[in-house]
Amino acid sequence: MKELWNKKEFPGWKNEDVLKPALHALEFTFRFVSIVLSDPRPYTNQREWRRRLESLATTQIELVSLFCEDDKLENVPIVDIGETRGVLTREGSSLRMRMRRCPYTLGLGEPNLNGKPSLNYDVVCKASELHLLTKTPPEQVNVNNYENRTLFTTHQILESWIYVAYQLLKRIENEIDSKDYESATSDCYILQQIWKLLTEIEDLHLLMDPDDFLRLKNQLDIKAVSESESFCFRSKTLVVITKMSKNLRHKVPYILEVEVDPMGGPRLQETAMKLYRKKHSPLKIHLLQSLQAIETSVKKFFYSYKQLLVVVMGSVEAKGSFPFVTVDSSDTLAHVFLEPTYFPSLDGAKTFLGDYWSHDGKKK
Repeated sequence: MKELWNKKEFPGWKNEDVLKPALHALEFTFRFVSIVLSDPRPYTNQREWRRRLESLATTQIELVSLFCEDDKLENVPIVDIGETRGVLTREGSSLRMRMRRCPYTLGLGEPNLNGKPSLNYDVVCKASELHLLTKTPPEQVNVNNYENRTLFTTHQILESWIYVAYQLLKRIENEIDSKDYESATSDCYILQQIWKLLTEIEDLHLLMDPDDFLRLKNQLDIKAVSESESFCFRSKTLVVITKMSKNLRHKVPYILEVEVDPMGGPRLQETAMKLYRKKHSPLKIHLLQSLQAIETSVKKFFYSYKQLLVVVMGSVEAKGSFPFVTVDSSDTLAHVFLEPTYFPSLDGAKTFLGDYWSHDGKKK
């Protein structure tokens, strides 16, 4: 899939890096519906599967629309309305969502009452080529277990959006470095939504049959990287975007235009307090808030994932040889959501600001 994602085909289109994997994830979701409807097992909860996939498709389309809002038509691969007859209409209530704030439609058969041009979906997504490269399940795996299809497709969707997050994080770093704080803030809030989406995708594991899933885990010999690592860290790109999200904290001194005190003084904290109180640069406040919003979603993702492992695999399997109720030095997953704030200077500034309004502020 990365070969398709990394292939640049539309010069000047800023969103190609993020929309290609996003549309691939959407295409996998459409195919997932077919997999669920074709499931021969009488004991699966097809009703809930349909609901979840419909909700998942809607969430993804909403995220895609956020990327499209500021696109310039001259750089986007679009087709005239009269040329969209060959585009297959994907059914489901997710297509009711209209890209009202976008200059074009996705070209998936959604209502287009304003006569907007449509994205050349088939040219961008290359659905037929995508499915040839990513057959479900892989031919080399001889496993007689239908759950292999649901698991494989779930991870295709997950990895696609993880890659979107990776590309978006690189963009955010560049926007902050060039002081394009308005764009950086918008993209930070999109990144926050992507972390929430990753949780929604992971939760699809809750609908998989317990016996079939655990049998499949044994058939495929799925193991964590090490006893102290969690299963999610098998995704190298997930590890990368987690570190990149955390490392956005290093941008705070640059945003506040103040150097870190080598002696550990409260220089950053005092500057942040002044910014919050005086409000002389609202764009900076918006950006700092969005950075902290990303932190909350990262920690929520890993906390939810820890609970998910227990439900899907049992507490002993989820934590290896250690009891789940404990958090020891080897529990890297728990450390992600239990570690101190990524932004101690902003945390301190808000703490003292709150204290000010609780005491001195009452006199004014």
